[in-house]
Amino acid sequence: MLRPPSLVSKEGQGWFLRGFNKRKMFEDYERKKRKQVSGMRSLKDYGMGVFILLMGLFFLLREQVGGTAINERLGKPDTLEYLFGSFSVLYGSWRIYRGYKKNYF
Repeated sequence: MLRPPSLVSKEGQGWFLRGFNKRKMFEDYERKKRKQVSGMRSLKDYGMGVFILLMGLFFLLREQVGGTAINERLGKPDTLEYLFGSFSVLYGSWRIYRGYKKNYF
């Protein structure tokens, strides 16, 4: 029985599709895996960035909030809290930007 030439391997050792290439399959798998990892890291960067940004804004704007229980407990903000809040806003913004760019590899 003759088989169509497009379904026979060059060696004639079995039914393989012509053009079957393990390297291409591996590269496709790696590309898909990198895309999934990139998406998960991006989501993590967005979440952590928003959390850190909000925490920094809290430390910077805590005095303007007014008479809440946490302000009464912590007292008047000092220079260290303003410095920490500023760095937190910068770092949180950078994490959000990194999640947007998705430049991991």
